[in-house]
Amino acid sequence: MQAVESNIVSYAKVGADARTAADTGDRIEWIRLSLTYLPLATPVSDAKVLTGRQKPLTEIAFIFAEIRTRDGHEGIGFGYSKRAGGPGMYAHAKELAPNLIGEDPNDISRLFTKLLWAGASMGRSGLTTQAIAPFDIALWDMKAKRAGLPLAKLLGAQRDSVQCYNTSGGYLHTPLDQVLKNVAISRESGIGGIKLKVGQPDLSIDIERVRAVRKLLGDGFPLMVDANQQWDRQKATRACRAFEEFDLTWIEEPLDAHDFEGHGQLAERFDTAIATGEMLTSFDEHAQLILAGTDFIQPDAPRVGGITPFLKIMALGEFKQRKLAPHFAMEIHLHLAAAYGIEPWLEHFEWLGPLFNEQMHLKDGRMYVSDRPGLGFTLSEQAQRWTPETEEFGKRP
Repeated sequence: MQAVESNIVSYAKVGADARTAADTGDRIEWIRLSLTYLPLATPVSDAKVLTGRQKPLTEIAFIFAEIRTRDGHEGIGFGYSKRAGGPGMYAHAKELAPNLIGEDPNDISRLFTKLLWAGASMGRSGLTTQAIAPFDIALWDMKAKRAGLPLAKLLGAQRDSVQCYNTSGGYLHTPLDQVLKNVAISRESGIGGIKLKVGQPDLSIDIERVRAVRKLLGDGFPLMVDANQQWDRQKATRACRAFEEFDLTWIEEPLDAHDFEGHGQLAERFDTAIATGEMLTSFDEHAQLILAGTDFIQPDAPRVGGITPFLKIMALGEFKQRKLAPHFAMEIHLHLAAAYGIEPWLEHFEWLGPLFNEQMHLKDGRMYVSDRPGLGFTLSEQAQRWTPETEEFGKRP
């Protein structure tokens, strides 16, 4: 047997017909952006409305990105904004789109960085990253479709379903008798948990509503409350203490979203878990929150810039043993939550249903990943009717 000579240097020669990955990659040829408005029949109010910080929510603006490549692959992604910002996101997304034409769609991390630098003068969070999200999500959708896999499977799923809770039946504007009816309907429909909005000027009203819902659900059924950043540290401490008796799964956003230290202190002080993070718009902000010690992190892929930064948040969160409960957009977050190492929760919002042709599969308190490749949804005709503006870039394949 001949040994390898270790005393001299030598270099193998590559064949003349050899090509690199860069030589053979696919190329993005066409992008369509759409600005779509989802109307809400009943305006939605939470604690921010009661304090006069915001007006009731009447519609949601969505930015859809449809991407096609030279080799015939397709992907779709979206971002969104509530109350304000939709036209601004759409305008910045139109500025960004030409940067993707001619690029290899497989290089998702590099393209995220390229788009981030394209808008770097506006910062690396907020509208800048939210305008990137539709492209990034569309590229991940395309990558999974190319592999013939649901995105959860492409990412390396830990589970095929995720426990799921409902939010939309328990808003502050909803009378208690209707809240109780909504809770009963949700439970009968197979939901796995109920979240109730709190943050009334009078804490005793919150306690009354939570007590009534807990009585209806019985002991042990998962129940969460969400204060939507209503309290300062002193009021939050009092509220958390008052809610301890109800065996809540978590208390959400008791403080300002950027009070990372305060959320960590509440998590340390009380048995009931503290959850927050939905309003943060970058990996860096979530890193500060995770290191501060909150129990549940609630990142939102469209808000942080897409799936690429979301995966970094997941990695750090799992390393620090934080639980995960992504905010909104269950069509995207089901796949991400299914790939998280610690049993997560998924937020159920039926509002987005009319935008898509496909339905989500809820059974026995859990949302199931379908066998459809990618994210598994396509835009409905109704979505097209709610779309006042579109713009195309590149050449349609």
